[in-house]
Amino acid sequence: MCEKQENSQAHVAKSPWLDWAIELQFIAQAGLTYSKEDFDRERFERVREIAAEILSLQSGLPLEHVKTLFCNETGFQTPKLDTRADIFQEDKILLVQEKSGQWALPGGWVDVIPLRLIAVQDRNKHNLPRESRNNTK
Repeated sequence: MCEKQENSQAHVAKSPWLDWAIELQFIAQAGLTYSKEDFDRERFERVREIAAEILSLQSGLPLEHVKTLFCNETGFQTPKLDTRADIFQEDKILLVQEKSGQWALPGGWVDVIPLRLIAVQDRNKHNLPRESRNNTK
C-alpha cells in the first residue's frame, strides 16, 4: 500500500468523517428500502452518493471503488449472520441445494434480536461428545 493511502486511511480513522459517512449511508439505505415515492427515492440515492463522496474525498480512494464497496447493499441494514446445522441419520448427512446449484448444510440468515435470549441448550444433556463449554445460546 502506498504511503499516501496509509496516511489518508489513518486520517479517516481519527476523524468523525467516517462515522458521518456510515450514518448517512445507513439513513439512505433505510430510506431506499421503505420509500415508495420516486421523489423520496431520488433524495435517498443522493444522500447515499454524498456519503460515498465524503468517504472518497477523506480516504483518497476513487469514488467508483468506494461506491462498489459502500453502496451495494439493499434492504434494511442489519448484521449479516448465517447459521448452519449438521443433521446426521446413520451414515447420511442432510444437504440442501442452494439457488446457485451448490450443495450446502441446511440453514439461513439469522435475525438479530438484541436483549432477548432465544434458546439455551445444555450440551451435557443433549449432545455427545461433551465439550468444555456446556451451554449454547
